[in-house]
Amino acid sequence: MTPRVVEPPARLGMGVSVYPSATAMVWPGEGHAHEAVAVPGVRLAPGDVLVEVELATVCGSDVHTVLGHRQAQAPLVLGHEQVGRVVALGRGGAKTTDGHRVSLGERVVWSVAVPCGRCARCRRGLPQKCAGLQKYGHERMRRGWELSGGFATHTHILDGTPLVRVPDDIPAEVLAPASCSTATVAAALEAASVIVPLEGALVLVAGAGMLGLTATAMATEAGARVVVSEPLPERREAALAFGAIGVADPRAAAGSPSGLASVLAKAGGRAPAPTIALELSGNPSAVRSLLAAVDVGGVLVLVGSVCPGPELGIVPEQLVRRLLTIRGVHNYAPRHLEQAVRFLAETWQRYPFAEQVGETFPLAEVDRALAATTHPRVAVRP
Repeated sequence: MTPRVVEPPARLGMGVSVYPSATAMVWPGEGHAHEAVAVPGVRLAPGDVLVEVELATVCGSDVHTVLGHRQAQAPLVLGHEQVGRVVALGRGGAKTTDGHRVSLGERVVWSVAVPCGRCARCRRGLPQKCAGLQKYGHERMRRGWELSGGFATHTHILDGTPLVRVPDDIPAEVLAPASCSTATVAAALEAASVIVPLEGALVLVAGAGMLGLTATAMATEAGARVVVSEPLPERREAALAFGAIGVADPRAAAGSPSGLASVLAKAGGRAPAPTIALELSGNPSAVRSLLAAVDVGGVLVLVGSVCPGPELGIVPEQLVRRLLTIRGVHNYAPRHLEQAVRFLAETWQRYPFAEQVGETFPLAEVDRALAATTHPRVAVRP
């Protein structure tokens, strides 16, 4: 479909008519099915970009939203893991994070977060926590930004959104998760490496979903040895394909060969205690397990705990005596999206990333896709 550009007065932005009309799958709220809404045109402000979505993967947070596990203002267009091609540009065009001027037809991914770049948090280097943050797939649908999520034929990219070019030869199934899973893992590993270098470290990962598998491969590429704790046998098997040197079943009895202590002892040699632990499952028991397992001077990075849950008892004396660091990571900065794309471009043929996206549903069947989400990820294609 070729957008038709309409030139209104400059103060109104640039109108772009799309034929056939763009379609957004709008979630009305908990307990309701998605509704298809036609969007025949958008008004692009200077720096805005209109992208035709190639493929969008379903993230766990999308599922949490429709199940009511996390708060969201409806109606909204879900979806924040996607890849697409530029079909229209606002006045003055737009640039990618590396300063490249965006061209029509280019294949891109974009950040989940739209920072202002001016507030105190942005100036501190925390654009993902901007005081005026807007997020794709998370905002209430509003006039002028109807195409605000990935579960649509097109996404309206706002000025200031970090954009990264992606190669044409990499499968969409590999690239779509870059703007959530892969970039978040890049941020988590950076947070850990500030405390403990990855090179030569024994890393313990809890959870072997998309985040955990990505972390396993990324840490392995950085020179770490990785052990993965995961209750599902098929996910443990997948972790080995992504470079894990050992996999443990957290439900195994104490002393069992498949238990965490036994697997760590076998993998760690003389130093069986991990110095880096990444909690990517969101399971409170996993947080407790990793906190107990991490070595003196080690770091525990919490990523998966994005929904309200029970409080965890932490003994301050243990943090003091064991010199432990606990860090939280939520979303990521633009550099992490760049790192994610670079990592995928270099390694997608070494690790089975494409296989981690299973069934692909038509966009109109997004409710079926959300209901089917387990492992591997599912996707929707306009």
